[in-house]
Amino acid sequence: MDKSGAAFEYQSVLTLKGVGSAIAEKLKRLDIATLQDVLFHLPLRYEDRTTVVPIGSLQAGQQALIEGVVEYSEVKSGGRSRRSLLCYFADGSGAIVLRFFHFSKAQQQQLSAGKRLRCFGEVRFGANRLEIAHPEYQRINETPSSDGSSAVEQSLTPVYPGTEGIHQSLLRKLSAQVLNQLNTQSMTDWLPETVRQRYRFPDLTAALQQIHHPPNSLDADTLLLSATAAGQRLIFEELLAHQLSLLKLRTAVKKQSAIGLTLKPELLAAFQQQLGFALTAAQQKVVAEILDDIKQPAPMLRLLQGDVGSGKTVVAAIAALAAASNGWQVALMVPTEILAEQHYNSFQQWFSDQAFSKTENSCVLLTGRDRGKSRQQKLAAIRQGERQIIIGTHALFQDEVIFNRLALLIVDEQHRFGVHQRLALREKAGLNVGGTDSAGIKNYVPHQLIMTATPIPRSLAMTAYADLDYSVIDALPAGRKPVNTVVVSAQRRDEVIARVANACKQGEQAYWVCTLVEESEVLQCQAAESTAQMLTELLNGVRIALVHGRMKAEQKQAVVAAFKNRRVDLLVATTVIEVGVDVPNASLMIIDNAERLGLAQLHQLRGRIGRGKKSSVCVLMYQPPLSQQGRQRLKILRQTGNGFDVAKKDLQLRGPGEVLGTRQTGLLQMRIADLARDSHWLPEVKQVAEHIIHHAPEAIEPLVCRWLGRADRYGQV
Repeated sequence: MDKSGAAFEYQSVLTLKGVGSAIAEKLKRLDIATLQDVLFHLPLRYEDRTTVVPIGSLQAGQQALIEGVVEYSEVKSGGRSRRSLLCYFADGSGAIVLRFFHFSKAQQQQLSAGKRLRCFGEVRFGANRLEIAHPEYQRINETPSSDGSSAVEQSLTPVYPGTEGIHQSLLRKLSAQVLNQLNTQSMTDWLPETVRQRYRFPDLTAALQQIHHPPNSLDADTLLLSATAAGQRLIFEELLAHQLSLLKLRTAVKKQSAIGLTLKPELLAAFQQQLGFALTAAQQKVVAEILDDIKQPAPMLRLLQGDVGSGKTVVAAIAALAAASNGWQVALMVPTEILAEQHYNSFQQWFSDQAFSKTENSCVLLTGRDRGKSRQQKLAAIRQGERQIIIGTHALFQDEVIFNRLALLIVDEQHRFGVHQRLALREKAGLNVGGTDSAGIKNYVPHQLIMTATPIPRSLAMTAYADLDYSVIDALPAGRKPVNTVVVSAQRRDEVIARVANACKQGEQAYWVCTLVEESEVLQCQAAESTAQMLTELLNGVRIALVHGRMKAEQKQAVVAAFKNRRVDLLVATTVIEVGVDVPNASLMIIDNAERLGLAQLHQLRGRIGRGKKSSVCVLMYQPPLSQQGRQRLKILRQTGNGFDVAKKDLQLRGPGEVLGTRQTGLLQMRIADLARDSHWLPEVKQVAEHIIHHAPEAIEPLVCRWLGRADRYGQV
C-alpha cells in the first residue's frame, strides 16, 4: 500500500516520474489512469533493435537498426513547396538517405556532416537509392567502441497503441518504471492458483515482464502470435474477463422476474395446422427450447441462430403466440422497413384464423414513416394495450413508445444493431413492462429472443453472447434447393446480361445487385441508377425496376411489391435488399463488383434466391485484378452454401469485431487475445468463469476492470 492506502496497481500515473497533469490528461485518451493500466497497455508489435545491421545488406521493406556517420546534409524542395532534409548516411559497407519532411534548425545541427548516429526505421526505395523516412535516431560516441559499436538494446523493443502527444519513448519509460517497481511491490494475481498450475502459466509479474521486455532469444513473430507461456496466460485472463463481464450481466438479469407464459398444446397444434407447411425437426427443437424458457418466472435470454431461409420467423411467431394468447404484449424489432413490412404481413396471415381470436387484428406496424394522427393512434393503442404484437424498426424504442404489458422482446437481425444496442434495449424494455392498472407489474422484465441470420461460430458466440442461451436451426426447410454460385470477371459482362435476358424470357425473375462505391450511399445509388438505365437499353421486353436506400419508404415498398407480384422481371438494387425481400420465383442473382463485399453480406444477399422450387444461380461478378483476400472470399462462396462454414472463414478473414457488428463499441476489441486463433481456450475459460462466480466472486470486478476498463460500461446499461 502507498501512503494514501491504495493498492499498488490502483495508484495514479501521477506518481510516476515524468507524468504531470498535462501528460496524465493525454494518457486518459488511452484509458491509462493507474499503474495497472500502464502494465495492461500491451504492445501491438515488436521491433528488433538488438543487432546493428550493415547498411550494405539492407533491403526494402526491412525494419532495421543501423549505425554510421552523416557524410553531408542538404535541404531540397519538392512539389507544392514541400521541403525535405536529406542526410546522406554511410557505415563503410554502404550508404542510405535519411529523409525528414518536418525538421527544425536544431535538428539540422544535430544531423550535420560528421555526426555519428544510431537510427531505426523502415527501409524503402527512394528516388535513386534506399532511404528511411523519419527514422528514430540518437547521437552516439564519435569514436566507436572496440567491437565497432556501442551497447544495443538487450530485449526486443515494444510498440504500443499511441495517441497524439504521447510518444513511444514515453510509453516505454512508463512501463519500465512500473515493471521496476514490481520488483519490490506486489500486484494481486486474480487467476486461481489451480488454473495457473493446470496450464503451467507463469505468475502475473513474470508474464508482464516478458510481454513488455521480451528477451532477444524470442523472435517477433513468436511474440505476435503470443506463442509463449506468458502470452497464453494473458490471453486466457483477457478471455476470462470478457466472459465474466457478460455472465455478471446475465446473473443480474436472471435475478429479475418475468411473466411465465404457457402456450396451450391445442393452440400450438392449430397454429401449425394452418401454416400450410410442416416445421422441420430443427425448428421443432428450438420451439420446445423457447416455450420451456418462457414458462419460467425468470426472463428468457436466448440467441437464435439460423441460416438464411431456415425459418426463424415462424419460430418467433409461435413465441409471440404464447405471449399474445395470454393477454401480454410482444415487441418485434427489425433493422429495415422492408423487413418490418414483410414480418407484419406474415403475422397478419398466420394469425387471421378464427382459432386465434385473442390475437386477431392485434398486430400493429410502427416505423419511422408513421406520421401525424395515424402515428398517435398507433401509439395510443400500444399504450392502452389494444395491440399485442407490435412490429417495427428501431422506432419502437423511442421515448414516446410506451408499452402496456410487454412480456416478450424479439430482435431480428441483431448484428445490424450492434451488441451495445441489444444491451441497451433491456433498460428501455424494463421501463415499459406492465400497465398502470396492476400494482407491482413494473417489477417484471420481458423475455428476450435475439435472432440472427448471420451465422456465428459457436466459439465466438460463447464469448460474445455469454449472457444468452444458444439455439440453432441447423437445417433448411424441405424443398429448398442449394444455390449454385459462379464467379466471373466483369470482362464477361455481355455473357452475364445475355443470361439474364434468357432467364427472364423463360418466366424467371432476377436480381442485379450494385455494391458499395467508395463507401458512399449517394454514389452507390447513382451506380444502381446507371446500371438500371444501361440494362433497360440492352434488354428489350424485360420489365426492369430499381430500388435503393435513398428512395422514400413508400416507393421502396411499391417496387418490392411489384417484383413479388411478378409485374417486374429484373430488380436492380443496392444492398438494401440484403434482408427482408422474399420472392420465391426469383432464381437468378447477379452481384456486381462482388469483391467489394464481405463474406457475411454476400451470403445474406445470396439467400434472397433459392426460395422456390427452381434451381437458382448466384453470379459473383468481379472487377479484375482481384486482391488475394478478394479471391479467397469469392472462392469460399463458390465452394459452400453452408452459412456456418462461411462464418468460420469470415471470422478468420475479418476478425470478430466486424462479424458481430461491434467494431464501434469497444466490446470485443481485444488487447492480446484473438478469437479466431485462441478459440481452443473458450470451453476452459467458460468453466473457470463459472467457478469464479460461485467460489471466488471477489475476483470478478477486479478482473473485468483490469481488462475491459471503460468498455465494460456496455455491460452496465
